[in-house]
Amino acid sequence: MKADYRVFLDACVLANFGVCDVLLRLSERPRLIVPHWSAEVLAEVHRTQVGPLQWPVELADSFRAKLREAFPDAEVAGYEGLLPAITNHEKDRHVLAAAIRGSCPLILTFNLKHFPAEALKPWNICVSHPQDYLLILYEMEPKQVIACLGEIAGKRKLEVQDVLIRLGKVLPNFSQRLLDDLG
Repeated sequence: MKADYRVFLDACVLANFGVCDVLLRLSERPRLIVPHWSAEVLAEVHRTQVGPLQWPVELADSFRAKLREAFPDAEVAGYEGLLPAITNHEKDRHVLAAAIRGSCPLILTFNLKHFPAEALKPWNICVSHPQDYLLILYEMEPKQVIACLGEIAGKRKLEVQDVLIRLGKVLPNFSQRLLDDLG
């Protein structure tokens, strides 16, 4: 194990399969992060997968089951009592409450505007775009991040550069930085 840094993953991060794949592989031993989510977040991911993303229900069910199997300690519960004290965007108050209950100092989300600094400050929690956090992880452990991308490329029968190009649609700065570094 390399790190025990607890990170709460918002539904929008888990629903983006490419980003989710990278983060969860970096959560395997030797891990850089310890991922957390709630049943409510997983339900939101499931709705997104079978709705807008048009995954078959069986595939979305399997995804959720595999997440729970691979990371049995990731699911945070018992945060509902905190909701009245939470002041961020109403739609994402459950995310902040679960991050607080799960002792996660960082929330990864694409919806940064739903987590203003003044709502996070009392709880000593930060929010980050996945791209920014992946750049930090790359700065800390470049070989491990590249190895992770190599695993993904091998599984998909692609070159690492092709994986980065695909990730570039949602993580353009991260992808460009690694592409530049790889030459």
